Amino acid sequence: MIEVLLLARHMDHEQVVAGLAAAHRAGALTAEAVALEARKIADADGEAAAPAPRTIARDPHTEQAGASVTFLADWKLSHLPPDNRPLPSVAHYDQLLQQPGRTAGEKEGS
Repeated sequence: MIEVLLLARHMDHEQVVAGLAAAHRAGALTAEAVALEARKIADADGEAAAPAPRTIARDPHTEQAGASVTFLADWKLSHLPPDNRPLPSVAHYDQLLQQPGRTAGEKEGS
């Protein structure tokens, strides 16, 4: 949980504590979950929230209303600009398949 303590260097104390509480309610007890929840609270305090990424409920028996876990990868992807680059070509690797091979009796360097 050192990562959680280090969040206080970049975020308000109240946001970190609220992130801890939100992650605990959702049943996600990792530093990434705390950081994500704290950042969501900071975003809600400072600006309009981005479209909500998919969420998953942990335990329906202990989960409170509205508590959910957001996948960190989905959250990161929802905050990136679209990638409009063309797919790379791998055609130049085909020349590696066309190299003549050695025969069974041929030694290296001969």
